[in-house]
Amino acid sequence: MPIAQRRIHRIAVSSFFFLAGICFASWASRIPDIQTRLQLNSAALGGVLLCLPVGLLTSLPVAGFLVAKYGSRIVVILAAVLYSCTLPMLGLASSPTQLMITLFVFGFGGNMMNISVNTQAVATEGLYNKPIMASFHGLWSVAGFSGAAIGTLMVRFHVLPPYHFLCITALAALILIFFSGKLNRQDSTRDEKQPIFVRPDKSLLKFGLIAFFSMICEGTMFDWSGIYFAKIVQPGPSLVTIGYTAFMCTMATGRFVGDWVAFRLGMKRMLQLSGMLTAGGLLLAVLFPQLIMATIGFLIVGAGVSSIIPMIYSAAGKSKVMSPGVAIAAVSTLGYFGFLFGPPFIGFIAQATSLRISFGLIAVMGMMISLIARRINIEK
Repeated sequence: MPIAQRRIHRIAVSSFFFLAGICFASWASRIPDIQTRLQLNSAALGGVLLCLPVGLLTSLPVAGFLVAKYGSRIVVILAAVLYSCTLPMLGLASSPTQLMITLFVFGFGGNMMNISVNTQAVATEGLYNKPIMASFHGLWSVAGFSGAAIGTLMVRFHVLPPYHFLCITALAALILIFFSGKLNRQDSTRDEKQPIFVRPDKSLLKFGLIAFFSMICEGTMFDWSGIYFAKIVQPGPSLVTIGYTAFMCTMATGRFVGDWVAFRLGMKRMLQLSGMLTAGGLLLAVLFPQLIMATIGFLIVGAGVSSIIPMIYSAAGKSKVMSPGVAIAAVSTLGYFGFLFGPPFIGFIAQATSLRISFGLIAVMGMMISLIARRINIEK
């Protein structure tokens, strides 16, 4: 394929990663405002947030089926419309029940997009014959950083969440208009006869367990970092999102250099290092809950989790026994149980003890990544 054509596909896929990231980050940046408006305590918020990963998990078999049968391109487009159009409804929710229903739909559309856009990324990576998966996820993180920064400005200028979210939906519409026609039309090693509901093989199970613990840590940072700063660090209203912004900053940076570092260290050592950084950063924020130290801790956590999921999705997408979409969905099934487990776990433990203790327990989950990585065999 000509270099220009490969570049067009890469830009198009990158734009949809950006769309997914800014939609999610925009929601995450306004969780404290929505919690306050709906008068939710920590346990109640944990229960409400549970609906998002429930939607994610519910969509997994549907996403795998649709991508395997119709290809990832059409699924990416439809999921992007659903995901971005649901966002303003989150800001308009006037009761916990409305928020729970909307979060379920938001999670459903988000994971449909996750599976399909990562399948697109695997196909594009195959055109280059070198690792580029982490760079796609880096664009997701850049979008997350941008979304957090925009959220900070919206809070500072007292813009209500519905109007904030409508601006993001308008941006998503522009991406759909300009780039949907430039996505890959053929998935890598796509086979419509591959089974949809399939038990992962041994290697995918190992990757899935690492994804499980990684997504517990990521989910904690996405949903609770702002609340941790607001209630534990207490830096003032204008700096509540600085921890989340710091996390997203190093997460994005780590993903842009992740392919290069993993190639030189090897995936196994990279995963071990990532787990130790994640655990260490969380412990730093727990032991020293002051603005500077907690921000440094969240910076370290971002570096730690940055390349775990991209490496796992890239490996799963190259599975010889399943089509890319189905293999990614299989690993995601295990991984998203961590996303399902994390938010309510934080809320319930925080309500029973304290938010610092719950973050300390999440640090243990980070260390599990390193322990499991020591027991897997991965080629450099």
